[in-house]
Amino acid sequence: MKSLMIQGTSSGSGKTTLVAALCRIFADKGFSVAPFKSQNMSNYAYKTKDFEISRAQAIQAIAARCEITPNLNPILLKPLGNYYSNVYLNGKMFKKMHATEYYQKFVQTRGLNIATKSLKFLQKNYDLVILEGAGSPAEINLEKYDIANMKMAEISNSSVLLITDIDRGGSFASIVGTMSLLDKRYQKLIKGFVINKFRGDINILKPGFKKIKEITKRPILGTIPMFDFDLPEEDSLSGKAKNITWNKKNLDKIESEIDKISKLVNSNLNITEIVRMIS
Repeated sequence: MKSLMIQGTSSGSGKTTLVAALCRIFADKGFSVAPFKSQNMSNYAYKTKDFEISRAQAIQAIAARCEITPNLNPILLKPLGNYYSNVYLNGKMFKKMHATEYYQKFVQTRGLNIATKSLKFLQKNYDLVILEGAGSPAEINLEKYDIANMKMAEISNSSVLLITDIDRGGSFASIVGTMSLLDKRYQKLIKGFVINKFRGDINILKPGFKKIKEITKRPILGTIPMFDFDLPEEDSLSGKAKNITWNKKNLDKIESEIDKISKLVNSNLNITEIVRMIS
């Protein structure tokens, strides 16, 4: 029963794509792998006649070569506007809920229990579960309601990698700021950092890597270059998301993109150190 978690310094940092890449990398190493995201907010779903989950976890499951089931994303929130969402539990529509009701009456009790049950099932049935966080773990105003980040890392006993988007600027400050805002028990779970979407000569970053290690006592485990890929977006944050048909043509395209991304990540991330973390 092994697990690894990818969290980010912000939304859009590259968590979803990195999880997909790692699912394929470890599946190719002979692990039975499953992705997991306890709670996802997206209007883009993978639908069957029996259930629907976030399509991000469905794509990660394709990368992992595992069965697509509701356990991969036990809570799906489909935003409706004005602080309301349709809440799906274990792939089925539960109810329309206001954010206040969700946070104050649901997420810390039934929500956490449902997510934990799915996580434990996956851990029992797969060699490796790769968890994805949501947004940032350092949203201190929402910490007690957050069942997508450090609570899941703690429950799953996961080593956590923190990814940051350097193309936006401020990545080193984001890493240090995130670490400083986390409780000490959560800081201990973070084992290293990943720089994403870098353009240029990596030697320019090395003084920053050294300083980050001095401050946090943790290494940068890889720098992933900026590259173009064509996987369906998870949500509307990028403005590029659109519905897709899950036909053979699109599935073949997804497979091809996953292979491309996983090769790039494999060559730019310290996979040996990550294997050591989960051993």
